[in-house]
Amino acid sequence: MMTYAPKNYEHLIGIHGFSENLLRNHFTLYEGYVKSTNILMEKIAATEQGTPEYAELKRRFGWEFNGMRLHEYYFDNMTKETAAPPNAGTLLEKITEYFGSVESWEKDFKTTGLMRGIGWVILYHDTRAGKLFNVWVNEHDLGHLAGATPLLVMDVFEHAFVLDYGLQRAAYIEAFWKAIKWAEVEKRFAAV
Repeated sequence: MMTYAPKNYEHLIGIHGFSENLLRNHFTLYEGYVKSTNILMEKIAATEQGTPEYAELKRRFGWEFNGMRLHEYYFDNMTKETAAPPNAGTLLEKITEYFGSVESWEKDFKTTGLMRGIGWVILYHDTRAGKLFNVWVNEHDLGHLAGATPLLVMDVFEHAFVLDYGLQRAAYIEAFWKAIKWAEVEKRFAAV
């Protein structure tokens, strides 16, 4: 059976606004999702189909898998190099088309991140309709837009910021914004 291996994100150590302690804790949490995804795949394969145990393993799988994959999107769209949001190209055109301006989109994305609760903020591209949406995903496995592609992913579970920022989520969001690897976001958009 194929298993997943955790990606190495050590290159993010030293990123402005994120302590080494916070990042290492976050990497460990991510590695736990990878490990749990692999364990669940093994248990599902070894469990009799149609049993309550099988059903519960299947239900849990989405939580662990999405926990793994969303963290990969999150870490992959971060960098130590400061970069401004796109000021040209098709992604900028699409953002402007659906939000009016990059500034309006940025305000909406950040405001979504300030909502009370735990979860994720994801800039999704609905490839069927060509639309962009800033979406709040409450849990790893709840609230995703079916068939839409994540372009930018921000973790707003407390583990992503409390060690460095306490309850100052807005300060964390500003630090995250300065750490966005825009080339990765644009690459995701170009791929669809």
